[in-house]
Amino acid sequence: MKGNENVVSRNSLRFQRAIFSALLMLSAPFAVFAQEPASRETTVQQRIQALTEAMNRLEARMQESQRELAELKQQLLTLSNPSGEGAARPSFEPSDAAQLAEAVAGLRDTQAMHETQIATLAQTKAESDSKYPLKLSGMILMTGFVNTGGVDAAATPAIALGGAGSTGATMQQTILGLDASGPHIFGARSHADLRFDLDGGTTGSPSGTGYAMALLRLRTAHAELNWEHTRAYFALDRSLLNPESPASLTAVAEPALAWSGNLWAWNPQVGISRDVLSTNSGTFRVQTALTDISDPPSTFVDSQSSSTFAAPGSGELSRWPGVETRIAFESPDEDRGARFGISGLFAPHRTSMSATRFDTWAGAVDFLLPASRFLQMSGNVYRGAALGGLGAGAFKNSVARAVYGEFYFRPLDDVGGWMQWKQKAGERLEFNEAFGMDNVPAHQLRPYATATPASYYNLARNRTFTGNVIYSPSAYLLFSLEYRRIASSYVTSSTLFNNVIGLAAGYKF
Repeated sequence: MKGNENVVSRNSLRFQRAIFSALLMLSAPFAVFAQEPASRETTVQQRIQALTEAMNRLEARMQESQRELAELKQQLLTLSNPSGEGAARPSFEPSDAAQLAEAVAGLRDTQAMHETQIATLAQTKAESDSKYPLKLSGMILMTGFVNTGGVDAAATPAIALGGAGSTGATMQQTILGLDASGPHIFGARSHADLRFDLDGGTTGSPSGTGYAMALLRLRTAHAELNWEHTRAYFALDRSLLNPESPASLTAVAEPALAWSGNLWAWNPQVGISRDVLSTNSGTFRVQTALTDISDPPSTFVDSQSSSTFAAPGSGELSRWPGVETRIAFESPDEDRGARFGISGLFAPHRTSMSATRFDTWAGAVDFLLPASRFLQMSGNVYRGAALGGLGAGAFKNSVARAVYGEFYFRPLDDVGGWMQWKQKAGERLEFNEAFGMDNVPAHQLRPYATATPASYYNLARNRTFTGNVIYSPSAYLLFSLEYRRIASSYVTSSTLFNNVIGLAAGYKF
């Protein structure tokens, strides 16, 4: 019987080695995930949770197998015990050996299955040509709208023009995104992302059937290196003057309160951010960037507008980039903490027709103040001049007048901002009320007014009030009902109003 005991010992030792190998294989994915960049923290947590669940199931199976093996070993020891010791020799049928072999084979199959599942979980990622993870995300968004009066764009209204209203629906505010995590460079984690929508216009079919295809439009882009306290980047995004935007699911192609106090316009920029002082209460952060501010929509006849080549913008004609800087205090809790920032911007411009030079400048204050776990107030206020390229200035940097064939330009001062009050009724339901205003002095604009009563060129003040409810029954579905009231004041006519009722349904992927 000593031989049987040695066999059992060898089998037990082999089984323990198999358990140890399985645990090592389980620990491998965790070691891999621990080396991935922090920018993919959410994805890593999901994978770790899945692997933990798989490990728990395997551990339960192993404990059961160990119990069965202990019982079998005890039976074999009893079997080998001499009958002179008073113990009855149990009967050992051939069927018992068959059951033992079947149990061992089942354990091996279970171990192989778990190894395959773990290997599959460790490789649930897409890869680019660089072999680094690439994640596709986005939101299929359908919005419906009712406008009680005439507006500049039925699906994404920004100003009221008077006249007949409109009703319709669109999916052109659908968003697509790509996120890439790259290698460590100069001791920093690298990351990049792109965001697109379908609001780049439409093109009709050559057959003339009326079918129109939405064109893809680049919204924002980022490429950055992240050290522990420093971030260097180049990007296409909103200005440092306005780091946040009001919440809305029906105003996505142009963010909520666009042209009504929200400096939303996306411009190329390259910059650096540095945490100069970190405490338990928060972090003092200094940000600075060079930016190329684009021109607002054309509001007067430009001598180069009919040319066949793309004329440079007024900022590019100055041959100097704009400079923006922000100093802020930010709480370590991004969801519930406070934030306060002071920022400034300066950018030279030169017109294409008369070589007139003028400057874009602005000072701004942004804030986020949590009143409680479920209540939050945020906003931004600014004062400056020639802010059309940032999404303000009533759609213009300046006005012009022709005198004896020569154009005379007048840069426009500007003041405005927005404020939002957010209430969260749990994790899936929130209510938002916001107000925004953008205003250029009417006395500066009036001498340059045109004969067209309601137009971008004659617009002096634009105000928007909005209220919405956003409900998310799951992490992937969103629904929203929103009301907006737009009031647009012109120097050549009375204030015009438009009421907007919007519905939205989105599916994230």
